Amino acid sequence: MNRNLSMELVRVTEAAALAAGQWMGRGKKEEADEAATQAMRDKFNSIQMKGTVVIGEGEMDEAPMLFIGEKLGTGTGSEIDIAVDPLEGTNIVAAGTSNALATIAVADRGNLLHAPDMYMEKIAVGPESVGKIDINAPVIKNLTAVANAKNKNIEDLVVAILDRERHEKMIQEIRDSGARIKLMQDGDVAAAINTAFDNTGVDIMLGSGGAPEGVLAATALKSLGGEFQGKLLPQTEEEKNRLKKMGILDFNKVLLMDDIVKGDDAYFVATGVTNGELLKGVQYKGNIGTTHSIVMRAKTGTVRFIEGQHSLINKNN
Repeated sequence: MNRNLSMELVRVTEAAALAAGQWMGRGKKEEADEAATQAMRDKFNSIQMKGTVVIGEGEMDEAPMLFIGEKLGTGTGSEIDIAVDPLEGTNIVAAGTSNALATIAVADRGNLLHAPDMYMEKIAVGPESVGKIDINAPVIKNLTAVANAKNKNIEDLVVAILDRERHEKMIQEIRDSGARIKLMQDGDVAAAINTAFDNTGVDIMLGSGGAPEGVLAATALKSLGGEFQGKLLPQTEEEKNRLKKMGILDFNKVLLMDDIVKGDDAYFVATGVTNGELLKGVQYKGNIGTTHSIVMRAKTGTVRFIEGQHSLINKNN
């Protein structure tokens, strides 16, 4: 892929964040998501590429835009797979809370896992803990391994986990270990990325969430030198049949990063919609919108933080 693609991709997430941010705190998550999706689609179609959405807002009959299989770009240039989450954290934006993002991941054609919309068990850590975790191991064993890798006491660890009833047993195990917990209402992509940055205070992410978000998180951590492991969790016969069609017959198969993001040429880009530990949210003042983004490339390990000022009158910025 062309290395200049990174700035084009940042413009895509900036546009989505600027559109979604207008709905922050208004209690209307569908409107926020629709605004982000439309803005993302419009900006994608100005890029010289032959893009195919492999993770999107749903199947063609479920999503009017950015559906799985949709073609994006001008039709010239690199052939790439695209995973999108125009608004990671629709409830977050509706409530005006933390860590909503506009996110995308891209890789060469055929290199992103076409993860179906189902649950995925996940574990994510930053660079210091690579090779120390095992998604099949007990919680205490993973916490001990991460604490040792980071030269911390278990009591000093912070574990990010979605605040869901299905996690009650795991949450109790974490608390019994002495570790501290950051409960998230939504947004486990941001939590996975945060494990790779000391200043966020997050050491490990555990629990189950959406499989499509797992692909985005794995792409980011591959670029950051961290580690992500996942296991798809089909809940119905229909979901099991979808996995069989993908060639996944062992439903307990552990998906490593190279299973989720093949090769080494992939980009992950995110722009903050609301304030978080890593990225600031969109700010508006008069006719100016200010954004804060991160763009990373797995091939080079380059990570850039980009602040942008955008005229809200000129929509082509």
